[in-house]
Amino acid sequence: MSDQLPKPFVRMRDDYPQIAAAYDSLGEAAGAAGPLDDTSQHLVKLGMSIAAGLEGATHSHTRRALEAGVSPEAIRQVALLGISTLGLPRAMMGLTWINDILDQK
Repeated sequence: MSDQLPKPFVRMRDDYPQIAAAYDSLGEAAGAAGPLDDTSQHLVKLGMSIAAGLEGATHSHTRRALEAGVSPEAIRQVALLGISTLGLPRAMMGLTWINDILDQK
């Protein structure tokens, strides 16, 4: 998976291992802070990535959801659910980014 990470992120992790470890710990603590299962957490993070307009994060969370066993249909539904909240253009942007990854599989 590290070959799919953006080079600046990989370099930051290499150059600043203590910051990378703290970042990882924060993510683990947030994941353990409540009752959401891994699948739900992946889908929430995917939805937030789309809402924030983050293409790289949407790609990453699409890959992570697939690795966790989430179906392509469920992943696409995350973008479609955004139509009424985010608007059609943002939802279609998210769906396009999701399909960038799903179409590779």
